[in-house]
Amino acid sequence: MPVAEKKSMAKAAALPSDSSQPNRVTALFVRTREFLKDVRGEMRKVVTPTRAEVRATTTVVIVTVFAFAAFFYVVDSALDWVLRSLLHALGSAQ
Repeated sequence: MPVAEKKSMAKAAALPSDSSQPNRVTALFVRTREFLKDVRGEMRKVVTPTRAEVRATTTVVIVTVFAFAAFFYVVDSALDWVLRSLLHALGSAQ
């Protein structure tokens, strides 16, 4: 078989004919149906947490928020003190 024939056969095999190509609107419905089927399958895997798990994670979040608030308060107060001292020293040097 000549090389030119092989190339044209490969192109013909790689490109689907127009009659086998689905309509764009139908393809949209097919993709949407498949997506919703996948969503339904994933939603079946979802597990609702127990009351104890919700309480435990809520406690962790609240404690963490207060810890970060305290940390940022300390850092903000320290930076405030440093800047006030620096500005006071520079202001009295004039």
